[in-house]
Amino acid sequence: MSLSTDLPTNCLHNMDNSDYDALPVEWPVATHMLAGAAAGVMEHAAMYPIDCVKTQMQSIRTVHYSGLRDAFFTITKREGAARLLRGMSAMVVGAGPAHAMYFACYEKVKHHLTLKINGKKFKNSSIANGTAAAVSTLFHDVVMNPADVIKQRMQMYGSSYSTCRSCMMHTYRSEGLKAFYRSFPTQFIMNVPFQMVHFIIYELSQEQMNPERIYNPLSHMMSGGFAGGAAAFVTNPLDVCRTLLNTQQHNSDGTVRGLRQAIVMVYRTDGLRTFFRGVTARMLYQMPSTAISWSVYEFFKYVLYGQSLIKAVDSQKDSYIYKSKEWVNPACPGTIISSPAHSDIKHRNDTR
Repeated sequence: MSLSTDLPTNCLHNMDNSDYDALPVEWPVATHMLAGAAAGVMEHAAMYPIDCVKTQMQSIRTVHYSGLRDAFFTITKREGAARLLRGMSAMVVGAGPAHAMYFACYEKVKHHLTLKINGKKFKNSSIANGTAAAVSTLFHDVVMNPADVIKQRMQMYGSSYSTCRSCMMHTYRSEGLKAFYRSFPTQFIMNVPFQMVHFIIYELSQEQMNPERIYNPLSHMMSGGFAGGAAAFVTNPLDVCRTLLNTQQHNSDGTVRGLRQAIVMVYRTDGLRTFFRGVTARMLYQMPSTAISWSVYEFFKYVLYGQSLIKAVDSQKDSYIYKSKEWVNPACPGTIISSPAHSDIKHRNDTR
């Protein structure tokens, strides 16, 4: 769609470097994918050591730790600080494409559902946000599940794998392709409520902290951290089961093949308290993790949108960017971003 020919001329775009989030649904999906990929890689890489501690604390067959601090120092002392980074390459490789599809799908589905639910009222819809989160989780988990299997097997105490590649090849040869998706139903069942809570709380927090939906790094970080912590606590029992299904190590009772068996085995270990093993580590991982993810995603989205609009204005020279309400992101106010480099372009509607 051409900005210069297809946009109606009844609404002038104010060149004020704000409201970057309110953009046309026709905007390239690649923009969301690039921003999402950057967010996913940064999120997982920055918080990987805590993720490693969480995985070992959730294990029901290996070393038991009295708390997060004890786990961190014990792992470092017994296996070296490098242990906290083992398996990171598998996570980075999986996180990029997984989060690219994840955010792109979320933005697209959220936009269309919000329009269907609220029409042209342009109001935030928790139903649309939750549904979009559930749909995008499927695309994310299909890519991410094999990476999680490799990553968690590398993270386990006493893991014999030297590289992610050797772990992948050994797992495939000994257990087949199904080993990489054995925990998929559990992971999907866990991630759907996690992401629904996560996105709904994030959007609601933004409504309160950043109602104008301008680019505000602090509000993105705080909303993301709060949303991630709440979602992590609610879904920790399923995460413990997922860890058991992914690792399967030190299990003398045979392969655990599904969520039901995993729940039974976890409960038999130490009762209900077992389901909340590592919950502190998980929350401490998810809160900064989602804060980083949202701040990086919103930053890249802001930059990419701004660059695209600069090119659009440059190509038009004396033209002006107009937009109709049909182009507004329904969860945001009815204005869009421009580049500060072009803030001096003035309206010449009287000459047209």
